[in-house]
Amino acid sequence: MKITTKGQVTIPQEIRERFGLLPGTEVAFEAEGGTVRLRKIQKGRSRGDRLVKHMRGRAKTRLSTDEIMALTRGEE
Repeated sequence: MKITTKGQVTIPQEIRERFGLLPGTEVAFEAEGGTVRLRKIQKGRSRGDRLVKHMRGRAKTRLSTDEIMALTRGEE
């Protein structure tokens, strides 16, 4: 198996099926010594999920959702 000029490699179908590597699955590369591992990121640990978890409960306003929506729409 060869890496393309764009740094891409095809994961064999048998491996994709065995480990549930579907289109859109997030993966991470881990380097240790002279070895590189491809690891499936477990559901709920995506970048977006981590950002939402980090930001949850940090708002300092007491506006209702309707008030926030009115502000974003430019309603007075």
